[in-house]
Amino acid sequence: MPSMRLAAFAALSVALLSSSPVCAGTTYRWIDPKTGTTVISDQAPPPGAKQVVKRGGDEAVASEQQSYATRQAVAKFPVTLYTRADCADECKAARALLNARGVPFLENMLDTKEAIAELSKLLGSEAGVPSLRVGQQSFKGLEVGAWNNLLDLAGYPKSAPYGTKPSGAFAK
Repeated sequence: MPSMRLAAFAALSVALLSSSPVCAGTTYRWIDPKTGTTVISDQAPPPGAKQVVKRGGDEAVASEQQSYATRQAVAKFPVTLYTRADCADECKAARALLNARGVPFLENMLDTKEAIAELSKLLGSEAGVPSLRVGQQSFKGLEVGAWNNLLDLAGYPKSAPYGTKPSGAFAK
């Protein structure tokens, strides 16, 4: 009888240990310059290590926090916000709109004439900021209804889930 309890306890212990979030941290893989062997560790590689790959950390947590629908929308219709340094209030409102909806986005600061010319080509007209690109669709200027329509059609959430971290150039 005690051996059955011991076996049950051991099985329960193994099940609990195997389901713990041990792999939730950052892991590194690199080739050791001295031995030439591949090393996998939770410690950062030494200087001179070759083929360093970092996995996990904040990036893994951020993608785990996104809903399936959001991950699908990001894959099919990535969002880019175009801003400039001299655009303060309107660009801040544009970032706030995207972050309030929980939309992960890349912010592209137009700081050169070449970047402005490239945006003009994408928009098919003179570049203006803020501008939004959702997949292949673009919209110049902040118009909340039009931006929400583009995001709705792409399948982005209407509001940010709890714990969503903001995106954009000034997100920290």
